[in-house]
Amino acid sequence: MKRKADRDQIRRQNRSIILQALRRNGPTARIDLGQTTRLSPATVTAITSDLLDQGLILSLESEEPKAPQARGRPRTLLKLNPDAVFTLCIRLSVNNIDLSLVDFAGDVTRETRVHFDSSTADADSFPQTLVEAIRQFLHEAGVEPSQMREIGVAAQGVVETETGLVAWSPAFAGRKIPIVHPLQSAFDADCYISNDTNMITEALHWSDPNRYSGTFAVIMLDYGVGMGLYLNNQLFSGASGTAAEFGHANHIPGGALCRCGKKGCLEAYLSDYALVRAATHLPEDTDPGTIEAGVSGLGRLIELAGSGDEDARNAFHEAGRVLGYGIARVIAMIDPKRLVLTGAAVRAFAFMKKGMWEGLEEALVADLRNNFTLDVMSWNEDFIRSGLIAQSMERLDKDFLGNATPKANPSARPGTSEATA
Repeated sequence: MKRKADRDQIRRQNRSIILQALRRNGPTARIDLGQTTRLSPATVTAITSDLLDQGLILSLESEEPKAPQARGRPRTLLKLNPDAVFTLCIRLSVNNIDLSLVDFAGDVTRETRVHFDSSTADADSFPQTLVEAIRQFLHEAGVEPSQMREIGVAAQGVVETETGLVAWSPAFAGRKIPIVHPLQSAFDADCYISNDTNMITEALHWSDPNRYSGTFAVIMLDYGVGMGLYLNNQLFSGASGTAAEFGHANHIPGGALCRCGKKGCLEAYLSDYALVRAATHLPEDTDPGTIEAGVSGLGRLIELAGSGDEDARNAFHEAGRVLGYGIARVIAMIDPKRLVLTGAAVRAFAFMKKGMWEGLEEALVADLRNNFTLDVMSWNEDFIRSGLIAQSMERLDKDFLGNATPKANPSARPGTSEATA
């Protein structure tokens, strides 16, 4: 029985390797698949035959011109069947639900943004809001719920992947917001939830596995402060899914008031509202909810720093020192080979850089702080969605068997829809 289980596991892994190669490289001949994946011709032939029977891949004749000396028919290429199955990728943030319909090729076929009121959304009201948004989105896309295999959700804040709850997030007025159970009750689809920074980490690994592999960390400086960890080539989320809560690790006991209600969190010195609070000399116990920050507030602060405003420059410099102390803890604990900084606030990194290295030097011995590479990456919101897609495709490649006669896609490759209220 164990030998059979091992064989099944190897076959699932090889199947995933072939599907990922087709997703990355597009239509490919069997012989080229073997060279790309380093699988034997017999293995490639057996697995692709099954995938053709299951309707997960399609065959087509190559349009490449034949060499003058070549004989016979053109080469047969294999490609993913994009209409075999759909997944839904959702990002939850302050006042916004971003929905993306994704086909089996990993391409976004339709997307929209639905607005809701974060100031009133709680465990009683938000699940129904989310379910109704999904139903309306699928209806407009012309996709039957039965065609949707997975729903992947990424949310700001503290996310419990094991219970399917958002324990706390600035996107909601209440706590313990159920996400997975309501969606699984409403739709015949598997549902997964993760922290948004974890999905950035997953996206980087998918897009450039040679650079982002092994052990590395991602810190997002934005509306809040988040972290994603890759440990020994695996995304790490801890026992309950709440690991790497970098922003809510304590920096100074009894210090500045954080949006989460605690005092002294790293976020209370690094986030958008913390920077505005410091630059305008507001007391550290000023309620973050009363501070006009966000993208526009942070943008104004960056402009002031660029024009030489001392208050703005000091705020960024001191935030950089706090960041340096935080990074020192991460390096001392997990020894990452690479650390990535991203998020809207990295636009101000030039004003934070000196303070960051000062904090890192004060907090960590040289032998440790010289063992990692720092990447400062311009913010792109698509990172989060790309991570959701990568995770979903990896699960489908291993587990989804399709069927011999897949349904045609009635949506006819729908276009992008506009935001709705």
